[in-house]
Amino acid sequence: MSGVLYIVATPIGNFGDISLRAIDTLKQVDLIAAEDTRHSGRLLNHLGISKKLVSLHEHNERARLAGILENLSSGMDIALISDAGTPLISDPGYNLVNAVRNAGFKVSPIPGASSIIAALSGAGMPTDKFTYFGFLPHKNVERIARLKAIKNQNGTLVLFESSHRIKRLIEQLAEIFPQNRIVIAKELTKLHENFLIGDAADLIELFRQDEALAKGEFVILIDNPRVEEDSRGGEAEIELLRILLSELPLKKAVLLATRISGKKKNYLYQLALDIDHAMIASNRAGTGA
Repeated sequence: MSGVLYIVATPIGNFGDISLRAIDTLKQVDLIAAEDTRHSGRLLNHLGISKKLVSLHEHNERARLAGILENLSSGMDIALISDAGTPLISDPGYNLVNAVRNAGFKVSPIPGASSIIAALSGAGMPTDKFTYFGFLPHKNVERIARLKAIKNQNGTLVLFESSHRIKRLIEQLAEIFPQNRIVIAKELTKLHENFLIGDAADLIELFRQDEALAKGEFVILIDNPRVEEDSRGGEAEIELLRILLSELPLKKAVLLATRISGKKKNYLYQLALDIDHAMIASNRAGTGA
């Protein structure tokens, strides 16, 4: 009888978050394929589990396929674990799972911790529609292009970021998502777990005031509801914004218009930008500039 490949979720920080089923599975399998054997060894030692470990990471995954398929064909059960959370979610394993299924062997997921779901559950953002984008590219030009592309995506946007790039990301969000509500979930399930909430400008100030905030691992959530209203805006909203913009700065005008009209802030902000640009162009034409 052929073996089974188990995809086992492990804790994202707190060892207490591993499931009883995951523990039983890790005890019963014949082999554990781990992203980092030293890192996973600490968890297994904590659980009192002694099993043969082989490394399986992004640089050797394809080279490991033949050996794992051979082990499965001989009847060995194998568990795949990553450094933290659910394997294949921004972790290696796709090529392995694909090859195992194509070879006709059973793949069985053992669900558990996921930083994406943990962040969504604690952020207070809409969860009826969310899209996960993982880590952004390292190069600034590519990062900006990706952020501008996902701006058109409706719902809550979920990103990962590391400690040495988190400040740069917030500055880029200030440029591309200036009015959006953002939640940064820091060090989830760990001692210094924290949820930082505000628009990008608020978050820049928080990180400026406390340098220690930049340390750790981060899940970033961006509330990005696409405007359902006609992008040209209703006559009532246009007239309201024209009056407010003649007396107030754009940001304050939008805030007041949101309270008065009950319309979505992002919708009114974009409409205000269009009106403001039109007013500037009209003034220049009138002065011959």
